[in-house]
Amino acid sequence: MLKNAYENVNMQCIFSPTKAMNFLSPKLLPSSSKSSLKLIMITIVLFLYRNVAAVELPNNEKIPAVIVFGDSIVDPGNNNNIGTIVKCNFPPYGRDFVGKRPTGRFSNGRVPSDWIAESVGVKKILPAYLDSNLKIQDLLTGVSFASGGSGYDPLTPKIVELYGLGARRIGVVSLPAIGCVPSQRTLSGGIDRGCSETANQAASLFNSKLSAQIDAFNRRLPEARLVYLDIYNTLLSLIQNPTQYGFEVINRGCCGTGNVEVSILCTRYSPGTCNDSSKYIFWDSYHPSEKGYEVITSLVFDSQVHKFF
Repeated sequence: MLKNAYENVNMQCIFSPTKAMNFLSPKLLPSSSKSSLKLIMITIVLFLYRNVAAVELPNNEKIPAVIVFGDSIVDPGNNNNIGTIVKCNFPPYGRDFVGKRPTGRFSNGRVPSDWIAESVGVKKILPAYLDSNLKIQDLLTGVSFASGGSGYDPLTPKIVELYGLGARRIGVVSLPAIGCVPSQRTLSGGIDRGCSETANQAASLFNSKLSAQIDAFNRRLPEARLVYLDIYNTLLSLIQNPTQYGFEVINRGCCGTGNVEVSILCTRYSPGTCNDSSKYIFWDSYHPSEKGYEVITSLVFDSQVHKFF
């Protein structure tokens, strides 16, 4: 059904690595260019067409549909219908979402896929593919196949596959400063819960190699344009200059103590949950708050969208 709905349109993809999975299949590259780089992707496919975008797109380009593959960062509720304990379809998740209800998004409100869909003028909310209320019209303007902890759809780690379907403009989101998320501060940040420098150094080293690989892929992949999107320094900027972006709390999440709570540990019974999540960069000990996502998406995607054209 999706193939029929989107056949013969020019696709753009944006994906980010968060765990070990295949980056690009050897089938895509010449035998001399096989890479040992392993990642899991958050892939956002944008279809070029005619619509009104919130951000100004070069050359009057318009985007009518957004398709997402990825993990919990962009999961709008697919995990609600999957046999896993990695769920968040219960309060206080979603307390600042439309209707103030939990949807399965790992945040208090909207997630990056929603913000991107709105910024390019498609729609304000990007639904889950496994949503029982999904309509054919939703497919025509976009859905998310993402799933917390992994990718619901097997295409998630197979950007080859997407290139073969016509994906040409591809944004690669770097690893974030993972040593600074609250859970890593708790586990490896010492008594003061500082950022884990070991984790950040590993992410930084990975990103330097990733950037070099992107340059190599740009030379090797016919007709493709890959853009490196730096979320590492973006998150660090929020953490180091919180008041500049309207934040007050940088080292713990809003839910519970904010030190370890995530998924089933973050419930309505978690003591200490904050009243105003907009002051927090993080919602739980791993995922940013809705405002955190909004600021990061604007800095990383909206300001770089011209590079895809």
